[in-house]
Parts: sequence; structure tokens; C-alpha cells
Amino acid sequence: MIKSKLLPLLVVVCAASLLVPLTTLAQRKPKIIMITHGQAADSFWLIVQNGAASAAEETNSDLAYRSPEKFDLPAMSRMIDEAVASKPDALIVSIPDAVALSQSIRAAVAAKIPVVSINSGLEVSRQLGCLMHIGQQDGAAGKKAGERMKALGVKNAVIINQEVGNLALEERIKGFREGFEGPFHHVQILPVMMEFQACQKAVTDYVEKYSSMDGIVALGPIAAEPALQALDQEGKIGKIKVCVFDISPAVLAALGRKQIEFAIDQQQWLQGYLPVIFLANYVKHGSILQNDLILTGPSFVTSENAQKVVDLSKYGIPLDRNLKRTMAVSNFDRNGAD
Repeated sequence: MIKSKLLPLLVVVCAASLLVPLTTLAQRKPKIIMITHGQAADSFWLIVQNGAASAAEETNSDLAYRSPEKFDLPAMSRMIDEAVASKPDALIVSIPDAVALSQSIRAAVAAKIPVVSINSGLEVSRQLGCLMHIGQQDGAAGKKAGERMKALGVKNAVIINQEVGNLALEERIKGFREGFEGPFHHVQILPVMMEFQACQKAVTDYVEKYSSMDGIVALGPIAAEPALQALDQEGKIGKIKVCVFDISPAVLAALGRKQIEFAIDQQQWLQGYLPVIFLANYVKHGSILQNDLILTGPSFVTSENAQKVVDLSKYGIPLDRNLKRTMAVSNFDRNGAD
């Protein structure tokens, strides 16, 4: 039994505890910035953004997503520097070029900001101080794609490269050559712009100029979609075999119509989702997986198994304006870092 003379003291203590602001008892929201080289027009990166937004909602994190309007490494480096200066709790980056971005990423690590790399930069992620890399081994994926195209009977393939200088795409090209090239199997590279009409025209011109070309390798959906349009106008659908790296709703639809032989899927939704989940828990609880590499691909999708792949169309729809604004300019960006 509690003695009566202790009751006044307990009442005072309990009353005092009620005066403690709830904000001090509640865990503050992790502030996470994601910076990638992906352009807003690229359906691949829209899926990455939506994966990150889902994880931010689940973990009650304040997420800001940023990327250059076009493939621009100096601009991306400046974005990372600006992010570091704002003192976020964590940073997520893609590393399409280690030489251009290493100084900025190392500055983040030196500032004690936990960094996770995604998509590109597997080979240099740990060297730059990142906690882990989430993505696929692009060289291995490229080699498997080359072997498959060779087995399909393709002899003269052209690789459509929409981001010249992107390390991950260069690894895909290198791997494809390794798996495909030989005395009777040849590869050419066609650099293209990301703008739909410009890419379509480049592919159309190439098809008309090189009649021996019997295979197209698109390094991303943003190149595959205008390429398919060009083939359709030239009456070459089904006559020229097509494979594409990465998945989009349009790619899945083309697989279903058997306009694409196969796609190499690296599950980009997970590349947005997982790092936010991992880093939010790291900020809150100080714990994180000890694997420095989380592989999300590659896997191969064909007309036979396309229906078994998660319907990414629900992830590919445009983000509403409010969500776009939240991701582009988060609350802590507007109010200043705590």
C-alpha cells in the first residue's frame, strides 16, 4: 500500500509528465534525400520515385527526390553538394559516373551522412563509403542478353544508347558484346536523344540505311518505345528482333503482343523502396543489413511469363501534383534543416 504522504509527490510527478511536449516523446521524421540521374520523362525513374514514395509513407519519412532535367553529371554533383549542405539524416544516390560524382559523395560520407547507392555504381559504391548498393550487375545482365539474342538467330545487332557516358549502360554494352560477338555476329552502337521523336527518327534512319540489321537492343524503355514505333512504321515488327533492358507498362504491353522477344527486369520499384526502408530504420534505430550488395535483378520477362510479372502500370501513372511537389521540395527544404 502507498503511504498517504507519498501521494502528493506522485500527483506532482504525474502532472509534470503531462506537461512534457508530445514532440519530445515522439520520434522525429527521418529526412532523406534521393538524387538520381534519371529524367522525369523516363518511365523507369517514375517507378523508382513511386517506390520511394511508398516507403516514405510507410516509415513516416520526409523524402525529397531530385534529378537533373537531362543527363547532366555536373548538375547532379551540385545537387549532391546542396543536399549535404542541408544536413539530411540520410542520402540515396545513383552513381552513373564515379569520376564526376566521387568528390560529392565522399563529402556526404565525411559529414557523417549515411549513403546508399542505387541502380548504377555497384563497382565503386563501397569504395566511396556507401553503406550498400541496391541494383543489378549490369555486365552480367548484358552478357546474358547477348547470349539470348545470339540463340535467337540474330547476327547483326544495334544497341540504342540513350545516355552516353552512363557507367551502368556502358557495362551493359560491354557484357552484351561478350555474350554476343563472334566471327559472324556483330554489334553497332547508335547514340540517341531521349526526346521521343528524335529517337524514333534516329532508329528509322538506321533501319533504312542498314538492311542487314536484324536485332535491336534498347538500353531502356525510353529508347525501346520510340524504336518500336519506328519499326512499326517501317513494317519491321516481327522481322527485326527486339530486346530491352528494364520494364515499363509499354514494354509489358509490347511483350504481351510479342513485339519484344524479352526484357531484362531489375525491379526498379524495389530500388526506390528498399533504400528508404533501410535508411529510415537506420536513422531511427541504428540498425541496417550488413550486406553491402542487394541484387534486384536481372530476371528475364517474355511473352510467356509477362502476365506473372507484377502489373507495373499502377506504378507508372504520373504522380499527382501535390506528391510531385512534396517529393521535389520537402518540408525540411522549405523550412531549413533542423
